[in-house]
Amino acid sequence: MKNQIKQIEIFGLNESIAFCEAQGLAKVFQAYADNCPSDDIMEGGIGFNCNSGYVYIALENGVSICSMMGGEAEYLVNDFEDGLETFFTSYEEAQKFLESLNA
Repeated sequence: MKNQIKQIEIFGLNESIAFCEAQGLAKVFQAYADNCPSDDIMEGGIGFNCNSGYVYIALENGVSICSMMGGEAEYLVNDFEDGLETFFTSYEEAQKFLESLNA
């Protein structure tokens, strides 16, 4: 069996990355490594939202790890019923909130 090459695409960034975007990406990848390295990342789930200024990693479980302008990583849960976005300072808090939405 041949080795499969996997690649990660980062959506929403141009050929050059601004300092604060690079800092934010470093922080969200570190938060991912520290808190949930076995959780699956959505296809197309790494990127930069030019409307909000957030870099993010969107996980299959419904939690996104994000950073605005190179700030500390935050954990975001979207309530798809009402569109409300709720931010948390820890992954565990975001998971508990997500579980309460799905209950």
